[in-house]
Amino acid sequence: MKLLPGCRRLQVLGAALAVCVTISFTMQLLRAPFQRRGYPDQLPHLWSLPWGAGEEGDTPSPDPPSPSPCQPRRHIVFLKTHKTGSSSIVNLLHRFGETQGLRFALPPRYQFGYPNPFRAWRVKGYQPGGPPFDILCHHMRFNLPEVQKVVPPDSFYFSIVRDPGALAESAFSYYREVAPAFRRVGSLAQFLEAPNRFYDPAERGNHYARNLQWFDFGLAPPAQPGPKAVRAALAWLDETFPLVLLMEHFDESLVLLREALCWAEEDMDLFQHNGRSPKTVHPLAPDQAARLRAWNALDWQLYTHFNRSFWRRVEAFGLSRLRAEVARLRERRQALAERCLQGGGPMEAASITDERIRPFQFGQVQILGYTLRLGLGPTDQQLCTRLVTPELQYKDILDARQFGGNGSMATHRGGGK
Repeated sequence: MKLLPGCRRLQVLGAALAVCVTISFTMQLLRAPFQRRGYPDQLPHLWSLPWGAGEEGDTPSPDPPSPSPCQPRRHIVFLKTHKTGSSSIVNLLHRFGETQGLRFALPPRYQFGYPNPFRAWRVKGYQPGGPPFDILCHHMRFNLPEVQKVVPPDSFYFSIVRDPGALAESAFSYYREVAPAFRRVGSLAQFLEAPNRFYDPAERGNHYARNLQWFDFGLAPPAQPGPKAVRAALAWLDETFPLVLLMEHFDESLVLLREALCWAEEDMDLFQHNGRSPKTVHPLAPDQAARLRAWNALDWQLYTHFNRSFWRRVEAFGLSRLRAEVARLRERRQALAERCLQGGGPMEAASITDERIRPFQFGQVQILGYTLRLGLGPTDQQLCTRLVTPELQYKDILDARQFGGNGSMATHRGGGK
């Protein structure tokens, strides 16, 4: 049976319409997944040219939203551990807090009753129920419940650790007169021959002689030594401290810290503080380092734990990105040294005539400091002075700003800084 010409035309039009609908529907199905998945690194053109842009009558789709900018952290707890490069971090926190007008939780002198555990009542100006302090960063033996009494709940906690072999060598030189275990021997080599013979954990000052980092974190030796107790302690530290830096990778640590705090690159500028003169540094033989790690076994487990977590964080950050930021950090530091420092670097304290920036000397080591270039303008004078002011003098400046007076540097007599 033949179709009439009009019917044949309707059939063709219907078939064509069906094909168009099918094609349109298929295109929608194919198009949707591409709109949902974006791979900026592999397919940058999908983001630079919105899908369908340039076609007449089409409205370009908006660019993908950029990540929300983070807010710089202003509430900070830094556990300042001994002989780990922590004085340099404190200078950084001092300068940031001062320029931002933040309130520091300050000790009446220079430490919060160390080596006793931290107590809130030791903070100058603390009142139960009163306003919290923004930054807590001076020497203490960590005690979380008491720390939480003086800082806001959203405070960011971080610290820094060091290979216990190198740390123990530094502690031996620095705390020789205050740790009985060290005072009884003529050299570190002699101590390592039989450390148990010289060490009594009950003697005051001997916390400097064994597992000093474990002690500073507020941990006690496990009642029943074993992997389970150590793992439980380290898990608790992970919950408390989102970031722990490594002294051996100090500049890389600063980059990770900057990201965690959401600070500007210039906020991480610093010079090394409390560094020893090379004359007083005694490199360890490999067997000595191994024996010191064994003697400080808890510190070694703590260090290796945070070493692993540090490099996991580096991997997430991106190694190439990290290297680029470290390079910029070092370039900035070199430029500041040339701009600020006489001689371009540290010098022995005996050569520093200005007492306001001369580092305090303690123990049998020589602590290096800085002298500023002559003829600095007002802006450079202020910037450079802040960069080189030692911890004790800077604490007094902050004390005077918050409470008035001249601070307590004139009455300071050491005591295990």
